[in-house]
Amino acid sequence: MRSRNSRTAAAGCAIWLACAALEGASFSFQVLGSEAGPWPAIFSSVGLRAGAAAEVVVAPPGTPANPEWALRVERGAILVLEGESPLAGSFGFQPAARRVMARSLEDLRAPKLHIIWEKPLELPVFEVPPQARLFARERWSGAPLMAGFRRGSGAILWLAAPPGERGYERFPYLLQALADLGMEAPFRSARLWAFFDSAYRSRIDPDYMAARWRAAGIAALHVAAWHYYDRDPEGDAYLRALIDACHRHAIPVYAWLELPHVSEKFWADHPQWREKTALLQDAQLDWRKLINLTNREAFAAVSQGVRALLNGFDWDGVNLAELYFESLEGFENPARFTPMNDDVRAEFRARAGFDPLELFRADSPLYGPKNAPGLAEFLKFRAELARRQQNEWIGVIEAIRRGKPQLGLALTEVDDRFDATMREKIGADAAAALGMLAQHDFTFLIEDPATVWDLGPRRYAQIAARYFPLTPAQDRLGIDINVVERYQDVYPTKQQTGTELFELVHQAAQSFPRVALYFENSIPRRDWPLLAPAAADVERVERSGSKLIVESRGGVGVTWRGPALVDGKPWPLAGDDAVLLPRGLHTIEPAPSKPALRIVDFNGDLTAASATADGVEFAYQSEARAMAKPERAIHRLEIDGMEATPQMAGDVLILPRGQHLVSLH
Repeated sequence: MRSRNSRTAAAGCAIWLACAALEGASFSFQVLGSEAGPWPAIFSSVGLRAGAAAEVVVAPPGTPANPEWALRVERGAILVLEGESPLAGSFGFQPAARRVMARSLEDLRAPKLHIIWEKPLELPVFEVPPQARLFARERWSGAPLMAGFRRGSGAILWLAAPPGERGYERFPYLLQALADLGMEAPFRSARLWAFFDSAYRSRIDPDYMAARWRAAGIAALHVAAWHYYDRDPEGDAYLRALIDACHRHAIPVYAWLELPHVSEKFWADHPQWREKTALLQDAQLDWRKLINLTNREAFAAVSQGVRALLNGFDWDGVNLAELYFESLEGFENPARFTPMNDDVRAEFRARAGFDPLELFRADSPLYGPKNAPGLAEFLKFRAELARRQQNEWIGVIEAIRRGKPQLGLALTEVDDRFDATMREKIGADAAAALGMLAQHDFTFLIEDPATVWDLGPRRYAQIAARYFPLTPAQDRLGIDINVVERYQDVYPTKQQTGTELFELVHQAAQSFPRVALYFENSIPRRDWPLLAPAAADVERVERSGSKLIVESRGGVGVTWRGPALVDGKPWPLAGDDAVLLPRGLHTIEPAPSKPALRIVDFNGDLTAASATADGVEFAYQSEARAMAKPERAIHRLEIDGMEATPQMAGDVLILPRGQHLVSLH
């Protein structure tokens, strides 16, 4: 009897601990009725899975009233009510006789944002209960369109209409409203990259921004380095403060280069090295002022300046971005077509027997439209030249790496597989660039082409399908999402935001090992809290008694309160509200106590970990320096079995690039 009672008590304690560990997190959703509609896309974009015993439940129009729902909400369920129904009426959302044509929505968290419905709807004007918070209304009539309130441990969210076929056509900030009402995403990723341009952030508190970036899952910041190519005491101090702040928050910093743009001063000081267009004008195209890097003197000067830039600051990596030629309009616009400098023209003339400038002169017998073979030959030469320059600049970075082995390397290139016109327009050739991975160590970051921005989130799986067969090094592929205003007619917002942005990030994370965001300044503050959940790639989730089973391809943070066992052992990679898992299949369950030392934040790719009697041991791999934040001070560090002097940025431990085994005591 004593033994049986002990087992019963232990089982009860385990269940209580499991409930406490998972308290607050919403792991699953359910849509009542036979048609799930867009809800799976909406909820899966922040990690929720379909399930019967769900924390979030959607009731479609016409759902009958049932007093059991009030009880479920009191106990913690979040109930989403679509439109008019007896159930919605039971919670105080009643339609009036007056009707309005809804075509423009005003979200109260972003009242100045233009939110336009592509297909207007005629809707009744609803009365909402007095305790409800109004999230959105019809812009011109003020009719409520989205509202909600907390009740007991749960909440109610009401929508005047379904969210639309893709999930974001009508209520871009639906998920933010649910988060305000208590929905907590179950997973998070801390593997995002983001681009940063200080021209948009000249007066920021670096520590404040770095903390915000890290909370949003940013694992590396790519800083516009052309602003710092020419040394300036004020600019140098700003950059050092930014890098130091990022390191204190476990964020490596890459020097983002946009060669052949060097800097404003370099352009002004060296008119003899300016790139030329097909009209023989200086190639000042948009914001980039292009330098002729084919010229050996210009190349020597710029490479010397790049070495000084990379050696002058505590960078963690380099991003060689968009190192090819203009323009996106291709041969058809000679005023923007490059490179047509003397050096390139002389090299091509020696190869082909004619000046490529003749291809752009309508009075020439070699004019492009009359000379398709000649034009094709020059475009091929141009793409080969772009690849040669990329290879040459990778060589420059690798030479610098010999003195700074911590430097990671990324090569960013616009997609030319999904949009096959890019090779002729700008010289991009992904197949040739990916071939360099056999000789060089870098991440190939595919820039999301502007021509397909209107195709929606599922384009990333299609882009990935075109790239993965091109290289065996598929773990070195990434996608760069352009979060900017689109030139196409798109709805409901000109720029991706809210649910559309989360679906983009989630689909990209499912398709590529690495996701980058261009750029951090363009992402609205209201979107930051759900970026890390959107970037989490989880293949399997299930509960079994007191255990949670999670499988992920790239590692993931799991919402979890209190100490945890992972695969039956005390787990040291955890904070008070999350557990960090390596890739693969793992089981989490409550632990009776914390290990001797925990790592509460880590930005590398964790491969294994274990708690020791006086510390923690873990293995990782990282493209640049890895950064770990121990819960408290460490007294001894071993890397690959050798004692090492800890290199600290505040309370963050800086670890070497590559694959290593670390022991902390």
